[in-house]
Amino acid sequence: MTEVINPATEQVVADVPPLSAAETDAAIERAHRALPAWRAVAPGDRARLLRRFADAVDADVDTLASLEVTNSGHTIGNARWEAGNVRDVLHYYSAAPERLFGRQIPVPGGVNVTFAEPLGVVGVIVPWNFPMPIAGWGFAPALAAGNTVVLKPAELTPLTALRLGELAREAGIPEDVFQVLPGKGSVVGQRFVDHPLVRKVVFTGSTEVGRQVMAGCAARVKRVTLELGGKNANIVFADADLERAAASAPYGVFDNAGQDCCARSRILVQRTVFDRFLELLEPAVRGVVVGDPAQERTEMGPLISAAHLASVSSYLDDTVEVAFRGSAPDGPGYWFPPTVVLPRTPTDRTVVEEVFGPVVTVQAFDEEADALAMANDTEYGLSGSIWTSDVGRALRVARGVEAGNLSVNSHSSVRYWTPFGGMKQSGLGRELGPDALDAFTETKNVFISTEN
Repeated sequence: MTEVINPATEQVVADVPPLSAAETDAAIERAHRALPAWRAVAPGDRARLLRRFADAVDADVDTLASLEVTNSGHTIGNARWEAGNVRDVLHYYSAAPERLFGRQIPVPGGVNVTFAEPLGVVGVIVPWNFPMPIAGWGFAPALAAGNTVVLKPAELTPLTALRLGELAREAGIPEDVFQVLPGKGSVVGQRFVDHPLVRKVVFTGSTEVGRQVMAGCAARVKRVTLELGGKNANIVFADADLERAAASAPYGVFDNAGQDCCARSRILVQRTVFDRFLELLEPAVRGVVVGDPAQERTEMGPLISAAHLASVSSYLDDTVEVAFRGSAPDGPGYWFPPTVVLPRTPTDRTVVEEVFGPVVTVQAFDEEADALAMANDTEYGLSGSIWTSDVGRALRVARGVEAGNLSVNSHSSVRYWTPFGGMKQSGLGRELGPDALDAFTETKNVFISTEN
């Protein structure tokens, strides 16, 4: 059994049996056998099933949110949003089955048409930091396109994925069409990579593991979508609304206790307003309410585990200059206060590495070109923010920053209507938006001769 621990109390809340390699293979084979019947479901009927799934999630939002608070330490407000995001993504892709069009291409001597065919069995590997929405980003478009899905939740956070599997069955999705398979990544996840009947793997997690997944898929010429790490810049120019930029900065990095690949964990501030920005930032950081994630007023919960707490803590040794910190509870739980660091060099670990916790660095820059060079001085390229009142500058910098998702005068990274994904070592492929369906279909070309 795998013990599931509440990170706010350190109490065991559930025991979940992990699947073996043989059990995983059996589930994959069931998904493969279910494929012909699922892809043959009329588009309108498949759309209705997805809408029923969305409605089931909607009716269960409070239960799902409570599970996530208990299992992941997410604040109750965030957990409700996350459950609602699964519902919204299902509704969005429920329109897809009736709109998966092919093309008619003019050719001599006949008629040429294309079809958008499902890939087959899709393996979705979900991380522990956002268990619900990231699962939905994988299974909703895959099911809409006519694929069957096997989903592996993270070992630390399987409870909401298991509940989503129950809701899918209640909505009428055939049991073998969407299966949730808890277990170790080295067992269940590895079988997704190795098994010949899995035609695509969707992986969200660390860049290190993502490289291994990609190498395994490459050896088998298997499609893969990777959403990996990030070390994102929050660029604040002197002409920005400094009060608003400083007040919002904590929520750009400390949301979900900084356990977010989109966290703006490097704040770059134009030197002429650097001191003023820090003055405004300090009360905003100290004001972040850290505590019991089940309380409505709480803004930041605990880290996910004792091991992760030790990892985040290791970044703050005697060589690190801490500018100021927020608060964190005493007693049980994996708590770490919101922390602002002033790096001594551009190569400090807190600047270069993905801490994946509530730690943010603040650095000064002089000119626009310097801001771009600093923002791009990382192996990652997932997200980021630009704060300025100059529209031309906003567009120039947005085009110059090497990242897949950017916001101007905002920290929002995810909208289910628009593409999401990274550049460089932050991954490849795009999730969400209308183009995500392309990642779950392949084009079949058919020529029909009209000659006598």
